[in-house]
Amino acid sequence: MAATRTTCPYCGVGCGIAAQVTGPRNVTVKGDKAHPANRGALCSKGTHLGETVGLEGRLLHPMIGNERASWEEALDEVACRMRECIAEHGPDSVAFYVSGQLLTEDYYVANKLAKGFVGTGNIDTNSRLCMASAVAAHIRAFGEDVVPCSYADLDAADLILLVGSNTAWCHPVVWQRIEKARERRGTKLVVVDPRRTETAERADLHIAIDPDGDVALFNALLAEMKERGLVDQAALEERCAVPEGFWDDLGASVPNVPGRAFNRLADLVATHPRMVTLFSQGANQSVQGTDKGNAIINLHLALGRINRHGTGPFSITGQPNAMGGREVGGLANMLAVHLGFSEEELTDVGSFWAAPNMCRGPGLKAVDMFRAVHEGRIRFLWIMATNPAVSMPDASFVREALERCPTVVVSDVLAETDTSRFAHIRLPALGWGEKDGTVTNSERMVSRQRPLFEAPGEARADWKMVCEVARRLGHGAAFAFDGPAAIFREYAAMTALSLRHGKLLDLTGKATIGDGDYAALEPFQWGGTHPCKDRFPTADGKARLVAVIPGAEREKPDAFPLRLNTGRYRDQWHTMTRTGVSAKLAAHRREPLVEVHPDDLAAFGLEAGGLAEVETPLGKAVYRLAASSGQRRGQLFVPMHWTDAMGSAGRTGLLAKPDTDPHSGQPGFKDTPARLVPVEPEWRGFLLSREPVRPPVLYWTRSRIEGGWLTELAGLGSVAIDRLLPAGRCSEVADQVRGMRRLVVTGETGELLALLFLTRSGTLPGRDWLVRQFAGKDAGVNELLAGRPSTPLPDRGALVCVCHDVGETAVLEAIAEGAETVSEVGVTTCAGTNCGSCRPIIARLLESEQARLTEAAE
Repeated sequence: MAATRTTCPYCGVGCGIAAQVTGPRNVTVKGDKAHPANRGALCSKGTHLGETVGLEGRLLHPMIGNERASWEEALDEVACRMRECIAEHGPDSVAFYVSGQLLTEDYYVANKLAKGFVGTGNIDTNSRLCMASAVAAHIRAFGEDVVPCSYADLDAADLILLVGSNTAWCHPVVWQRIEKARERRGTKLVVVDPRRTETAERADLHIAIDPDGDVALFNALLAEMKERGLVDQAALEERCAVPEGFWDDLGASVPNVPGRAFNRLADLVATHPRMVTLFSQGANQSVQGTDKGNAIINLHLALGRINRHGTGPFSITGQPNAMGGREVGGLANMLAVHLGFSEEELTDVGSFWAAPNMCRGPGLKAVDMFRAVHEGRIRFLWIMATNPAVSMPDASFVREALERCPTVVVSDVLAETDTSRFAHIRLPALGWGEKDGTVTNSERMVSRQRPLFEAPGEARADWKMVCEVARRLGHGAAFAFDGPAAIFREYAAMTALSLRHGKLLDLTGKATIGDGDYAALEPFQWGGTHPCKDRFPTADGKARLVAVIPGAEREKPDAFPLRLNTGRYRDQWHTMTRTGVSAKLAAHRREPLVEVHPDDLAAFGLEAGGLAEVETPLGKAVYRLAASSGQRRGQLFVPMHWTDAMGSAGRTGLLAKPDTDPHSGQPGFKDTPARLVPVEPEWRGFLLSREPVRPPVLYWTRSRIEGGWLTELAGLGSVAIDRLLPAGRCSEVADQVRGMRRLVVTGETGELLALLFLTRSGTLPGRDWLVRQFAGKDAGVNELLAGRPSTPLPDRGALVCVCHDVGETAVLEAIAEGAETVSEVGVTTCAGTNCGSCRPIIARLLESEQARLTEAAE
């Protein structure tokens, strides 16, 4: 059977996948060498997609409350509640909170129903949390939300600036492209980031700015380029509108960056005209995010470094279809197909849809939407394919809002999430490998997601649910789509309105595509390589330089002397509803860590490996302490992924303030006042079990392992062992002096069911060997109780490469045997030869080991 060509469901790189189904719910995943976005490359998450397609934890039937319902009953209930809510409280009492995990066809019908037929602008997307400031910056500068670059520009650039992006971890396939450009043409790399990340370690220059120091930096850089006579006056006069007084205030921006570093940056920018600036969440997730985007765009416009091969300001998208959602109106401040809410635009869209009840203006953006839910102004909320009870800032407030809302509908793949606990109606949705439709990546490339498996249970496509509800509300004729191809045709035809209003979004060539051609659709890029090459989509065809000034430093109360930054881990995605079921992906970071500079650990009397509570004015959460010299003093970093389902700790959404950018409405996750408080448990331990547990203890987090779960534990008082272990034959050893207990539980035929290790003052054994035994090795009970094999095995060291399961020891051995480059280590060990996200770690090991060997030789 031929492989199915589809698209990865993770980040906005939009990698093509060749998927070979090998069983009822089994698939082998490889990169699609013919896809222009990735040319066969995949990151660790994409590589291990096959581990995430099982049915464990899936929602397979509609539910009303805690009772299983038929689709007819569930959809009748949704439509009835929505109709009654509109009748009693008006259309703006209804809201939809959707997701970049939806396909464009799902997004399109949800937006059409909300804005054209319910009559509310209250539809927003979790893309508000990651890309809204880039959208606002594009619209202010270009007149439309259009990315003016392509991945091909990375191949041709002589200088790449990465702003607020740990690209090696968060967009590894783009990172591979950057590495190849550096190897092939000597491309210089600058990373602008408060943290010395894995990406920053590999840069030619790291600019360690203060949080939210980007505007001052890029204003000062542009002022310096003007001082050096490098502003492209011809390009400005021909292609740009410059506001009066624009140049006067630039010199007032003084970045808090050492002069030597700033001069090196200025020299690199001055001498490398082929320059691409990639900016991502570190820039966007800020109360100044839009201004940051415009400061970057200003530099490119003023230097004429845009619309040319190897140049441009490039916003790299977080989610697989954030761009597709933006195209069809998934953001509350957009109408549809890149149109706004002028009277003419509203009339044209209403006419195209034959809409009986067009909304009259923008709806509420995400933070304001949940505030309205909390206040009772929104009384019906439909949440699709996202988990706002975890991912929104001030998550405790969001949970209160959901609890107060008279009707919460959740359509999702999972039966239990932090958000679905508040749902009155749950609708089973299709997951990756079951969906059929299109997505648009960061460079405007439209690709197909194709189904690999039949729909499990009674799961349905999101677009189909929406259309069925629309029919029950009396709008069946406008939503009588027989499949995703019909929706795509209507959307493509609708982009004629974009052209009528001077926009660049144009899919009209696909408006008559047949079902067969849609099924076989090859990736295509709307707008071409440089969509603004001939004109910018403004009234006069010119781009706008936008005057921006650095914001005031965010308040840092005396009680909260630290600054909290948040972000992603290399091998996890969002709230782990997908990646959390992969044993391979869990191995990289099994617990949520708070990364702290060693000097701060000492100042607060803390030790790496211990526990600490991170507290902000909004809430508190517990993390494992990790010393990191890549952190600046006074700053903390924590991951965003952990949920109530995965532990009592690391719930970062409880900490971030709901302050938003005034232009985009995007929350500022990257700079929250914080403090560290020690957590001192009376005992520590870990459990390996076949089934997940939710222990009533001070601290617990769990991660997937082959054949079960590894749960880290810490607590006070006595240990409720009966609540941790399954029934079975129990073997135990104990040391009363150290408060140590070790228990092995086996079944009737000797099969291993659980392992529990506890101590009050001693040490705990390493996990790796025990995890491997739990996967089916044949260690005896005595070895298991000892926590080690009777014959010692070589220490693998920390996991370096998840794709090929290579530990640190193997890398060091390769270096000792003569490997001098990352590529040579890869030849020997395979580490770094797949997704490349571990290559910075290998490079770090090379540098440190070569320095050690040189010192020893001297």
